[in-house]
Amino acid sequence: MTLVTGAEGQLGSDVVLELIRRGKQVLPVDISVLDITDKDAVQNFIYSKKPSYVIHCAAYTTVDAAENNIELCMRTNAEATENIARLCRDINAEMMYISTDYVFDGESDLPYEINATTSPLSVYGLSKLKGEEAVLQYSERHYIVRISWVFGNNGNNFVKTILRLAETKPNIRVVNDQIGSPTYTVDLAVLLCDMISSKKYGIYHATNEGFCSWAEFAEEIIRVAEKNCGIAKIPSEEYPTKAKRPMNSRLSKSSLDKSGFSRLPPWHDAIKRFVECDRKSRRNNNSTTAQRQ
Repeated sequence: MTLVTGAEGQLGSDVVLELIRRGKQVLPVDISVLDITDKDAVQNFIYSKKPSYVIHCAAYTTVDAAENNIELCMRTNAEATENIARLCRDINAEMMYISTDYVFDGESDLPYEINATTSPLSVYGLSKLKGEEAVLQYSERHYIVRISWVFGNNGNNFVKTILRLAETKPNIRVVNDQIGSPTYTVDLAVLLCDMISSKKYGIYHATNEGFCSWAEFAEEIIRVAEKNCGIAKIPSEEYPTKAKRPMNSRLSKSSLDKSGFSRLPPWHDAIKRFVECDRKSRRNNNSTTAQRQ
């Protein structure tokens, strides 16, 4: 049985769907069922269910808000992860921890390898790094998967924001000097499910193939969705945020290659499939609404 935390989130929901598609026994939990910051509740739950695998997707991911909510962010991303890692060790379960490009400072000129020096710029990044360290220390059978620029069919994300803004704005200002890779949760879920139970433990980087800036990302969304909206490319200093972002979020996928895992499809292709899925969902919703009326 595979326990999936954060099962109602962007990534968790797609992981659950992929596991079900493969005929696996899944135990999906979210905060409505289990608050991962409640140490005793988590211990009782995991001891009673004794899953063979834990895919830990739950996290505090509101990057800017984390700067003012340090305690909650650390309790969720670091302390709760340590507790789960200890429990996985106790019941001999494999643990998969979803981490982030934000563990790096973004000052390198090259894509980051898995063993590159970590130096987070934000509270969020530090909390996720602390989570990584806990998994490394307490869970021998672990997978740490760093991802970036996540978007999925469930929840809010950059792609949905651009599509929404394009409905009413003739132009959208988007930073053009932060470089990375989008990650489509549908694609990532397939890889994570391939990984879990493979016994190929370690740290991995997993994003869709190819690199772009946030502005280039937005331009492709607008192009694929056929929206009549321009993208104004701006430097980061013209769009200040509470938390500092890494300028270079490029992650090397050599770790996937060495372990024989397939890389994710190109990010352009991922956007195309996402937009098609979004259109279909909107049509279905409109049809349902019309029938009710």
